[in-house]
Amino acid sequence: YHFIRLMGREASHLTLEVALRTQPTICFIGEEVKAKGQTLAALTALIADTVADRAAKGMEYGVILIPEGLVDFVPEMGALIREINEVLARREAMDDSNSYEGNTADTISDELTIASATVYDYLPDAIKQQLLLDRDPHGNVQVAKIESERLLGALVEAELAKRREAGQFTAKFNSQFHYFGYEGRCPPPSNFDANYCSALGRTAGALIGGGCTGMMASLKGLTKPPEEWEPRGAPLTGMLCLERRKGKDKPVIRKALVELDGAPFAALKGARDGWRLAPSFEQPGPIQFEGPTAECVSLTLQHEQLGTADVPSLKAERSGYTPRLPAAFAGAGIKLVRGEVPAARADNEFVSELMPKTYGAPRLEVRPTGEGEGG
Repeated sequence: YHFIRLMGREASHLTLEVALRTQPTICFIGEEVKAKGQTLAALTALIADTVADRAAKGMEYGVILIPEGLVDFVPEMGALIREINEVLARREAMDDSNSYEGNTADTISDELTIASATVYDYLPDAIKQQLLLDRDPHGNVQVAKIESERLLGALVEAELAKRREAGQFTAKFNSQFHYFGYEGRCPPPSNFDANYCSALGRTAGALIGGGCTGMMASLKGLTKPPEEWEPRGAPLTGMLCLERRKGKDKPVIRKALVELDGAPFAALKGARDGWRLAPSFEQPGPIQFEGPTAECVSLTLQHEQLGTADVPSLKAERSGYTPRLPAAFAGAGIKLVRGEVPAARADNEFVSELMPKTYGAPRLEVRPTGEGEGG
């Protein structure tokens, strides 16, 4: 089983898009986990049940997609992280010169509430250390550095071990862990990326040239051809809302999280049960710059603006491709022409004994037959 963590500290948009493209066995959306109040134990049980159900069908493999901010969406983990942040802040205030000395599982547990201490003790040791040691300059836990894929993998392995001891699970379970972080930003921009960014830049230039300020450049109609996009300027004040920050109300632009009542999530929700117990994986292939799939926009954008998504399949396109072949295969027939025998090697005696039937054979060249010649 491949446990794959994808970028998405605050929102699960990228994980949602990847799931729609690849059809994994399980895909966790952080916003849904938070809305349902799903615990670590519940997520673990879901994966373990899926592993057992697939094993019964002869499928001892699968793919689990995880947004990197998942642990912050799990209610008890979010509470634990906030408490650890407060503990570290108190220690820093008490002794600036040695603020994090003695941060061990035992000493931290002593300063947590009973509920958070119980969650902390439930975690694998490696994750405990990451909660304590991986902090930003302000002393806060860096959630993005917590290896949630290894956390879930370890918990699932422990759960399956319990079931094995109880005679409820007999199949094999192996796991591999991946974090596809900044590597996802490394490819050259797609045609859509290039068109979108160029149009945004020109829109921003037009707004500046018109003496506008406090505006955000935007484009409408992104599912249409670029020639039909509508450049616009949106006032920032129209996006502001008040949020409590450090004890004070501050105007901020609210984070754009995955909308659980939106069309993109509805598309995932309607398809994922079928992926769970079937070998339904899709391989969208690399970015294309020419051909029918080169101008595709994201599935989430299509679902959001059109209510549906229709993306030409790269697999289907490639299956219809006629390979280009050497000229030797273009005629009515071919013939094999004997060439020179390769030079003897220092270990030729060993090779001749090992493969006596083919030792000393000449090189062969494939050529087209001439008029009237047989193949």
